[in-house]
Amino acid sequence: MFTIDWNRRTCSRRGHTTYAPTEPALRTRLQAQTALGEAWRCLRCGDFALGAPHGSGPADEAPLVPRGKALRDLFIIRFLAIERLLRGILIVLVAWAVWKFSNSQDAVKDLFNENLTVFKPVTDHFHWDLEHSPIVDTIRKTFDYKHSTLLIVAGALLAYALIEIVEAYGLWLGRRWAEYLTVVATAAFLPLEVYELTEHVSVLKICTLALNILAVLWILLSKRLFGLRGGVVAFEAERHSASLLEVEESAGAAHAAV
Repeated sequence: MFTIDWNRRTCSRRGHTTYAPTEPALRTRLQAQTALGEAWRCLRCGDFALGAPHGSGPADEAPLVPRGKALRDLFIIRFLAIERLLRGILIVLVAWAVWKFSNSQDAVKDLFNENLTVFKPVTDHFHWDLEHSPIVDTIRKTFDYKHSTLLIVAGALLAYALIEIVEAYGLWLGRRWAEYLTVVATAAFLPLEVYELTEHVSVLKICTLALNILAVLWILLSKRLFGLRGGVVAFEAERHSASLLEVEESAGAAHAAV
């Protein structure tokens, strides 16, 4: 079965991260002498990398480098961040279109009615009542909206887009507040998405709803939000237990005990 080595995959792209702890026993376990000079174990993949360490100091001050499952989770979170950013940009464009439409409503209405007659011979040939089709009726309803109503819609869309972009920024940086914001904001719109499906079913709507439900559940459980699975205390303990320095300290303590 094919599995991804997230540690080596990341190191191959970003380079190794090494650290020299001041504790002698731990320092010895992370250092090696080679014919080409000193080498230090990477805190991410565990391989030895030639050259001086990138940092030094007490072990408890070493950078907490994501490893294994944490790296996989970060990849998924950043995928969600990109999706949120693209959605935010799209909503900004829709808000701009609504605002432009609100300022030239009458002109757009006249242009629409004039061009509608161009398609009538074709639709009449296929016995399709273009004048009373659902699409045309929906478009015509928008022409009756007040200018102030359209401005409110544009403002609401911009606010929604801002939330999506802020989510994307925080998720990309791995911020815990962004995970809470994503869960709350996404869950708040789930009932609306379900309602839209009852009005009209489409593959895009189904996929979007499924993605949002999976995202909420995955973030809730994997990040232990709202106290789930031990909450933030258990989450931080899990992160530290995956740290190479933690592993080496435990291995050293077990060796000393023997």
